[in-house]
Amino acid sequence: MPEHHRLARTLSWPHLVALGVGAIVGTGILTLIGVGAGKAGPAVILSFAIAGVICACAALAYAEVATMIPASGSAYTYSYVVFGELIAWMIGVALILEYSLVVSAVAVGWSGYAAGFLERIGMALPAALVNGPHAGGLVNLPAVFIIWVVAGLLIAGTRESATLNAILVAVKIAALALFVAVALPVFDSANFTPFMPNGFPRSGAPGAEVGVMAAAAIIFFAFYGFDAIATAAEEAKNPGRDLAIGIVGSMAVCVLIYMVIAAAAIGAVPVASFAKSAEPLALVLSEIGQPWAARLLGASAVIALPTVILAFFYGQSRIFFTVARDGLLPPSLARVSSRGTPVRITIFTAIVVSVVAGIFPLDEIAALANAGTLAAFVAVCAAMLVLRRREPDARRTFRAPLPWVVGLGGILGCLYLFYSLPLKTQVFFLVAQAIGILLYFLYGQRAGRRARAA
Repeated sequence: MPEHHRLARTLSWPHLVALGVGAIVGTGILTLIGVGAGKAGPAVILSFAIAGVICACAALAYAEVATMIPASGSAYTYSYVVFGELIAWMIGVALILEYSLVVSAVAVGWSGYAAGFLERIGMALPAALVNGPHAGGLVNLPAVFIIWVVAGLLIAGTRESATLNAILVAVKIAALALFVAVALPVFDSANFTPFMPNGFPRSGAPGAEVGVMAAAAIIFFAFYGFDAIATAAEEAKNPGRDLAIGIVGSMAVCVLIYMVIAAAAIGAVPVASFAKSAEPLALVLSEIGQPWAARLLGASAVIALPTVILAFFYGQSRIFFTVARDGLLPPSLARVSSRGTPVRITIFTAIVVSVVAGIFPLDEIAALANAGTLAAFVAVCAAMLVLRRREPDARRTFRAPLPWVVGLGGILGCLYLFYSLPLKTQVFFLVAQAIGILLYFLYGQRAGRRARAA
C-alpha cells in the first residue's frame, strides 16, 4: 500500500476504551431514558438490559472479526472481505446513515445546551442562527461550529484528539456519578409499580408503538458506539489485543453505567415526571430539590457531549476513507497528511454532517441511525459465523465464546429490534438502501472495477 494511503499506529487500548465510552455514554442516556420510560414505564430497565445483551453479542462478534481483519472501515470492510463488494456497499450506506445522523443529531443537541448557556450569560444568539429553516431560522450555527471544531482536532492528529477525548470522558462519567450519588438517597421502590404498564412486545398504532421492545428499539441508540473503535484498527499499536479490550471493555462499562443510572432515576421520582422531558436526568435532580446538581449536569453536557461527536465523526471519516481507498469514491480523498491523518476525507465528512446539522430537521429521520446500525450489526455477526465455517483454523487473537449462540443471538436480536422500530423508519431505511443499490450499479461497480485494475 502506498505510504500516503497508510494510517499511523498511535493508539493503545486505554485510548480505544475511552473512545468507546465516549461514543456510547452521551446523548442516549442524557435524553433517551425519558423516551424509553414513556414507552415502557419502569420496565425501561428491562429495555436497557435487552438492548445491552443484543449489543454485547454484536460487540463480541466485532471483537473477533476486527482482530482477524485489522483494517479501517468497520462493518463495511468486514462485509467487503467476507461477502463481496455489493453487500459491502449496502452496509456502507447503512453506516453512513448511522454515523452522519448521530454526528448531526448530537451536534444539534449540543447546540441547544450551548445556546442556553450563552443566553444565561447575556450573549444570546439571534434565533435565526440557532434554528434551521424547518424552525423558521437560517442555520443552526452552534451545531455547525462544534462539528468543525471536532474536525480540526481530527486533522491535528488522531493521538492528540484521542487524548483530549479521554479527559472529556472523565468529565462526563464524573457528572453521571454525581447524578447517582444525589439521586440514590431518595430512592423509593414504590416508583417501580406497576413495573410493566405497556406490556413486553411493541403495540399500539403505527408511529405510536409502546412496550418494552419498542423502548429497546429506541434506546438502542444509547448503546451503540463501540463499533467506532473497530474503525481504528489500522491506528492501533497492537490491534490483536487492543481492539478486543477496547470493544468488549467499553461495552461492559457502559451496560453497568446505564443500569445504575436508570434505577437511580426511576427510584428518585415517578416515571411520569420525566418521561417526556428533553433533559430527563437534569429534571430528576430538580424534582428532588437539587437545582445546583441539575445545573452542573447541564454544564457537563456542554463540555462532554463533543466526545460523542468526536467518536462518530472519527468513525464516519474512516469509513469514507476506506470506501475511497477501495475506489468506490474518488481515490484522491484517501490521501493522508504527514501526520498520518486523512485530511481531505475529514473535511469532506465535515461538510456533509454540518449541512445536515445546520439545515435539515432531524426529528423525523434520527431513528434511521438505529436502522443503519442494526443492519451493520447483522452483517458483522453473520461475517463471524461465515469465517468460522470458511476458515476454522485461521488465527484468531480474540475468539467469541459460544460463537453460534452469540452470532445467531446478535442477528435475531437485531432483526427483532428493527421490527420494533416505527414503520416510517423501516420504510425510509429500505428506500435509502434501494437508492444506494441504484447508485452502485450506475457508478460504484465500474469505479471499483477500475480501482482493482489499477
